[in-house]
Amino acid sequence: MLEILRAGALTTVQDLGRIGSAHLGVGRSGALDRPSLRLANRLVGNPENAAGLEVTFGGLAVRAGCDLLLATAGAPTPVHIDGRAHDACAALHLRAEQVLELGRPDSGVRTYVAIRGGIDVPPVLGSRATDLLSGIGPARLGDGDRIPLGTPNGPIPGVDHVAQRSLPPVVELRVVPGPRADWFTAAARRTFGETTYAVSAHADRIGVRLTGPALGRSRTEELLSEGLVEGAVQVPADGQPLIFLADHPVTGGYPVIAVVHPDDLPYAGQVRPGQSVRFRWEAPISVPQ
Repeated sequence: MLEILRAGALTTVQDLGRIGSAHLGVGRSGALDRPSLRLANRLVGNPENAAGLEVTFGGLAVRAGCDLLLATAGAPTPVHIDGRAHDACAALHLRAEQVLELGRPDSGVRTYVAIRGGIDVPPVLGSRATDLLSGIGPARLGDGDRIPLGTPNGPIPGVDHVAQRSLPPVVELRVVPGPRADWFTAAARRTFGETTYAVSAHADRIGVRLTGPALGRSRTEELLSEGLVEGAVQVPADGQPLIFLADHPVTGGYPVIAVVHPDDLPYAGQVRPGQSVRFRWEAPISVPQ
C-alpha cells in the first residue's frame, strides 16, 4: 500500500477514463493530461491504462508500505525521497518506509505518479477514475489515506528516464466549429480565432474559464440543453469562453462555438491561472464521445 502523508491542494486517482457511458449520463473523466499518465505508466512497466495519482500544483507526500517502483510525468516538479533530490520523469525505487515528496511545478498544473502494479481501488463502470462533478469513483485523497496497490505484471522497461515536455508561455489550441458556431456573429468568430485569452482563477477538472473580448451572438433565444463532449468551448451569457475538460457535464444549455482538437486537450489540462491561450480554427474532424 501507499500512505498519503500530505495530499496537497488536490490529489485524485485517475486512469484513462470511462469510455462508452455517455448515454447513461456519465462522462469519461480520467486524467486531464493522458499522454503524461501513459508515459509514467510506461516507465514502470504498467499497462498505459493503469490507475495512478493526478497531483494538482504539487505538495504531495507519500510513504511506501513496501519496496516499489514509481515514476512521475506531466508538470515538472521537484522530487525528493527522504529529503534527497531526484530527477523528475524518471523511474525511481522507493524502499519500504521511505517518503516521496513533490514540490510545486515551475510550469503546468498536474503531475502524474505511476506505481508499478497500479493503484488497485475498485473500478466503477470499468474505470478507477475520480469524477469530481458526478461523484463517481474513489473520493479525492486526504491526509492519512492508504491506497492499495496492484500486483506487478510484465517486464520492467529498459528506459528509466525521458525528457520532460515543456508548456509554451502562450498555449495554442486547435479547434473545429462547434454545433452552434452559427449562433455567433462573423465578427465574434474572427475574434475567437485572433484573440489571446487569459486563464481565469476559475479553472479545475470540470473546465477552464477564460477572460477576453466578449463574443457576440447573432441569435439570442434560449437554447435547449444538448449533449456536450470533452473539449467543447461553451459561451455563457457573459460572452466569455469556457473550455470543458474531463469532468465536464454531459449536457449544457449555452451554445458551443468550437471544440478543441483531442490532441490539444492535454495542454488545456495543464494551463494555469494567468496564462495565455489562443485558438486556431482547423478543418472539421471527428471528435470522440
